[in-house]
Amino acid sequence: MLDKIYDALVADEYIKELTLGRIKFYEYPATGEVDKPYIVIDPLDVPLPKDYADDTWMTDDYLIQIDVWTKDRKTRDKLALRIRHVMWNIGFHQGAGTDEWDKDFNIYRDARQYRGKAYRDDFDSL
Repeated sequence: MLDKIYDALVADEYIKELTLGRIKFYEYPATGEVDKPYIVIDPLDVPLPKDYADDTWMTDDYLIQIDVWTKDRKTRDKLALRIRHVMWNIGFHQGAGTDEWDKDFNIYRDARQYRGKAYRDDFDSL
């Protein structure tokens, strides 16, 4: 699922143009490295089995957090809204989030949680 999310984000021209490859899994930037927009994709939980039929789970439920780090609040907000749009299009809806500003380093952070399901791809082998 992480690859699907990553691929969807880098396929978006606006996100691709602003991040220039600064979309990472699990890797949070050092404070001094945030001179340009930076996106972090971080699973908050393991996929959980959902939607049962005949004593078998049909889908995996994912909880993902996507952080946007920038020096510019307006850029951060535009990126976060664009990410929400991309995530909606691949079947994720937004839940909770955090809006932060680090005064000492002048860094803005938007961290939003997204939940989505995906059907299992191993039904043929059950």
